[in-house]
Amino acid sequence: MSAFSCVVPARVWVAGAALALTAACDGPLDYDLRGNVGGFSTAQAAQNVSTADRPKPDDRGVISYPTYQVAVARRGDSVTDLANRVGLPAGEVARFNGLEPDVKMREGEVLALPRRVAEPTTSGSAVDIAALAGTAIDAAPDTTPIETKPLAPATPAKTAPKPAGPEPIRHKVARGETAYTVSRLYQVPVKALAEWNGLGSDFAVREGQYLLIPVKDQSAPKSSSTTPAAAGVTAAAGAAAVTQPGSGSPTPLPPSSTTPLPKEKTTAKPPEAPDVKVAEPTKTSKAAMGFPVSGKIIRPYSKGKNDGIDIAAAAGSPVVAAASGTVAAITADADQVPIIVVRHKNNLLTVYANVDKIEVNKGDRVKRGQKLAQLRGGDNAYVHFEVRKGFDSVDPSPYLQ
Repeated sequence: MSAFSCVVPARVWVAGAALALTAACDGPLDYDLRGNVGGFSTAQAAQNVSTADRPKPDDRGVISYPTYQVAVARRGDSVTDLANRVGLPAGEVARFNGLEPDVKMREGEVLALPRRVAEPTTSGSAVDIAALAGTAIDAAPDTTPIETKPLAPATPAKTAPKPAGPEPIRHKVARGETAYTVSRLYQVPVKALAEWNGLGSDFAVREGQYLLIPVKDQSAPKSSSTTPAAAGVTAAAGAAAVTQPGSGSPTPLPPSSTTPLPKEKTTAKPPEAPDVKVAEPTKTSKAAMGFPVSGKIIRPYSKGKNDGIDIAAAAGSPVVAAASGTVAAITADADQVPIIVVRHKNNLLTVYANVDKIEVNKGDRVKRGQKLAQLRGGDNAYVHFEVRKGFDSVDPSPYLQ
């Protein structure tokens, strides 16, 4: 997120769904534009989190946890193929995951199972031989002679299979959420989230999809100099931190949901925004891009502080496309204020935040100067406009001159 400030209180914007479309670009980034607020950002913390590997599934592709199960797709699987392999109706599995039965899946993709299926024993067989034999005897006619003979001593029963490690949180994707916002919510790397759930290279998720949140690797560092007393303290602390099987894991709160963000500490007085009047866009302009709205620049571009420019105008003024391109994403910030992202040639993106009454849809082709939305009313009548080259924000001024 970027923090935008002018005559109104600071706002924090989320545009992760849009930037996910440029996942092929290199370099780490605060993908959903959260951060750069007084030097505070959770992006680096999320990138540095170490997570464990996803547990290996059984022969059917099933991973069993105390309170739920998931199934992992194989190459060429459809939803029906996976459902048949685990022994559940294809329609039931499809509806539970918001899919159609004939949808082809990616290798490694995870589907949540609507109800529990039989778990294999340590020998690999899911069939209870003793139960089958007992049923057959009970069903036999009373006149059938039954011969008995002493049996050899029974071998000790094999223990039931252990759960597949700590139970991860299972998150159901809500409308407007992206892999980036989900990874930020739980502060885990988006790459780990993709690996655990078999997401594609574009990290796309769908509404209603169940995502396994990677379990953070919290193993204690090894030390040859640990004293018995210190070892006891460490063991006690570890025991207190372990969640009991079946109780699940506590859902972490989103960053900054309980405490306000730290105030930006500055020693020098920030420069006042220049009083720049933006002319009405014209078709004869030779600039690479046109201004998205005719108004006044109230906050200029500042790398790391304001990743775009803020242009104020009358409430309801049209917000137009700065250049021809394709609507790559339509998302919203934490206050459900819409954000539009348009993809252009040469790996450029333009971002239009703090808008209202959107008139385009994702995937639409738009021309330069075509109306996308309009400015909000009240004191928030300004558009935050960004130009991004791949994941990096750049100064929009050279493109507008």
